[in-house]
Amino acid sequence: MGNNTNNYVFKALDAYPYDLEETMEALNYALSYDTENTMALTLMGRVYAEKLYNYPEAISYYKEALAVKIEAFEVYEHYINALLWNEDVIEAARFIDFAMSVKGADKAVLYLKKAALYEQLKKYKKAMSYIKKAKENTFNADFLGIVNEQKKRVKAKMPKRKKKKEVVN
Repeated sequence: MGNNTNNYVFKALDAYPYDLEETMEALNYALSYDTENTMALTLMGRVYAEKLYNYPEAISYYKEALAVKIEAFEVYEHYINALLWNEDVIEAARFIDFAMSVKGADKAVLYLKKAALYEQLKKYKKAMSYIKKAKENTFNADFLGIVNEQKKRVKAKMPKRKKKKEVVN
């Protein structure tokens, strides 16, 4: 049973995001074999969030996956994205704080998501502090590029300081 499920999950992962029809067909087969497969539930959530923009439906798939296995790390980043896109910032903040306490969770990703949360709230200095923490916890050159891109974006949004004019007497 697990082998068929995994085969369909791999087909879905291979097809996503280029062939959504193939992705959905493979996901439906995978979930018919195993309704609690966290990878299939996560990818189904991604389809709803990233392609159909149905954030509540995506969030429900992510919650279902987390109910099956709270250490389903593949869910964390995408669940947080959907919460932020749906403007559920309080729930996103709570989940990030919880996820930080889970052993094995990718702290760099979580710090970067916390930075995105503060960026969304227009608290740019706070966002920059979490970007710095993300950078300190990054152990992967590709992800470091993502961190640096977010840093540039947040810096560009920060209000420019005006120089004080000297008063001449």
